[in-house]
Amino acid sequence: MKTLPTILAALLLAGGPAMLPAAQAAAPQQRAQAPGWYRAMVGDAEVTALSDGTVTIPLDQLLTRTTPARVAAQLSRSHLGTQVETSINAFLVNTGQHLVLVDTGAGALFGPGAGRLQDSIRAAGYRAEDIDAVLLTHIHGDHSGGLAQAGRMLFPNATIHVNRRDADFWLNPANNATAAPGQQPNFDEAAAQFAPYLAAGRVKPFDGATELLPGLSAAPATGHTPGHTIYVLKSAGQELRFWGDLLHAEDVQFPEPGVTIRFDVDSRAAAARRRAVFADAAARGYLVAAAHIGFPGIGYVRAQGGGYDWLPLRYSALAPRAAAN
Repeated sequence: MKTLPTILAALLLAGGPAMLPAAQAAAPQQRAQAPGWYRAMVGDAEVTALSDGTVTIPLDQLLTRTTPARVAAQLSRSHLGTQVETSINAFLVNTGQHLVLVDTGAGALFGPGAGRLQDSIRAAGYRAEDIDAVLLTHIHGDHSGGLAQAGRMLFPNATIHVNRRDADFWLNPANNATAAPGQQPNFDEAAAQFAPYLAAGRVKPFDGATELLPGLSAAPATGHTPGHTIYVLKSAGQELRFWGDLLHAEDVQFPEPGVTIRFDVDSRAAAARRRAVFADAAARGYLVAAAHIGFPGIGYVRAQGGGYDWLPLRYSALAPRAAAN
């Protein structure tokens, strides 16, 4: 019986390299990601992380209460430069009674890298028309910029829930004159995004800590904006907290929670809130979902030295539960 080397040698003697199969040309690169969604169960509730895309920001220029050199050094430990491609995450919660969207992404406000939320919703098996409630952590363009397009509601059957202090601040044009220069574009953007919902009577402000829907409640987290809010999901003994913009730079702010960002309306309050929330999450061990932690942005917080560390949620195939005997 002839061996493989014997056969190859015979082929080479008979016709040389021309007898071997010709190499194929390289396939073109695709340069596209898979549809941006990831699913997890929290008790009996289904939570789907949705990617609105990314935006690249100069963290060494935006982070405050630190120095550019220190930011660069911390980012380099995570193999990052100072221009960081940052995730914009939203989250869809199916409680069995309600289909709830937490934040809406940036829409058309942040360039071609963002504005992909509608595609992600469809890829995840849902439609924007199915969503009956939108919970906004706050009114900044990358959280409320996906509410409307050209004056049309993108979530036509949803009631928009937002903290009253945020609505009173961002939807009042008189505040534009006294706001910091970097904050001023938010007022016009907010007015355009909310206009069709306000006209339809679909905006429902709330005050402080309150239950908004069964299993979903609001917890004040002011500082980043006047009404910045964390949403708390509880189901079958499990808990997940949607952080919104509690942090923007995981590689810097987990080890140093006192570092702030220029987007904060009240940076001192934002830093104090972050320290308190990090400590609570690490001590109590509940799940966290954050808008700007690398997609899908769901995981746990662990105390680490004088700061904290991020533990991403492990992948799950979401196998069906075994039938009861």
